[in-house]
Formats: sequence, structure tokens, C-alpha cells
Amino acid sequence: MTSHPRLPGLVADPSIAAAAGTWPQSGSETGFQNAYLTLTIDTIVGPDGDTHPRVVVRPRRAVGVVAVDDERRILLVEQYRHPMGRRMLEIPAGLMDVDGEEALQTAARELAEETDVVAETWRELMTIAPTVGYSTETITLFQATGLTPVPDADRTEREAEEADMAQWWVDLDDAVAACLDGRIFDAKTIVAILAVARA
Repeated sequence: MTSHPRLPGLVADPSIAAAAGTWPQSGSETGFQNAYLTLTIDTIVGPDGDTHPRVVVRPRRAVGVVAVDDERRILLVEQYRHPMGRRMLEIPAGLMDVDGEEALQTAARELAEETDVVAETWRELMTIAPTVGYSTETITLFQATGLTPVPDADRTEREAEEADMAQWWVDLDDAVAACLDGRIFDAKTIVAILAVARA
């Protein structure tokens, strides 16, 4: 490990990874809890002994799916997201809120429920932590191919924001451009699209 020749910091080798270790926690209070998430106020102790309160949102794990057709188009959903106060373009995604369900099972269920599409072939891309400053959320991303429609009689009746959802097939190169110019700015969607494009 060597110092950068001109700037602060060390020059990393190709095996770079974050070091292990945590700061001790001296207390925790639950501020809110429901079936989907818990919010706690944790007190952590720094190396100098000072204590610091930290609000932590602890949602269920989640999944996201990049469905790719035979012409390298990906399937995006457009839906209203109240916290953002606007409609968003995203990959199909959802919480792992069915007891005993594995991540791949949740991904297949969410794809069918949100887009009326099922996939023959699945590939796990990666697991990401999109908001590490205040949340324990992780999202496992999958690529789905070999796509076919769900029969009309078996389709899910969508409710609330999902009832107003639109589905768009977007050329992969156009989707990458939309990520880079800000038309797509949902974090899981950007990561998943760029991962598929790189592959």
C-alpha cells in the first residue's frame, strides 16, 4: 500500500474492499414500527469515546428485476412515487414480504404482478445497499430472460399506485442514456441497467 504521489489518500490494489469493524452501540429506542419497517434511534460510541445518536430505517429486504427481451429491450414500469412527489421510471421491484420466500421467488412474483410477464432464465446480478447513511435496506438485483406473457386469466389485479402503472420496453442503449442524463434517477434501476449493459 503506497501513498498517492500528488494527492491525499492511498493507492489501492485490485482487491480493494472495505475493512471490517463496527463502532459499539450503547443504546437503541424504537421510534416507529409496522409490518414493513422499523425506525430506531441508536446511540453509537466513536473511537474517542464520544456518543452519537443515529436514526436508522430498517425495512424488509427487497428485490429488483431487469427483464430483457430478445431485441435487448428492457422492461421499465412508470408509477407515481409519493415520497418523490412525481412519477418514476423503474425496474419492477418489491419487498420480500412473504414469509419463507427466497429472493428469486420474490423477484419472479413481482415481475408477474407488476408487468404480466414471466421469465424462463434468471441470473442474480448483485445485492446493493442504496441508502447506507440512514437505512439497512438491501436490494438483490436479477436479470430475467426467456420472457413470455402471463395468461389473461392469471394476471394480478393491481391496486393503489400500481393500478396506475404503465409498462415500457426501452432499448438497452437508450435506457443507459436515460440514466446518464437524469431521466431515470432511481438508484436500483440505474445500477441494474448499467450492470446489464456492462455484461
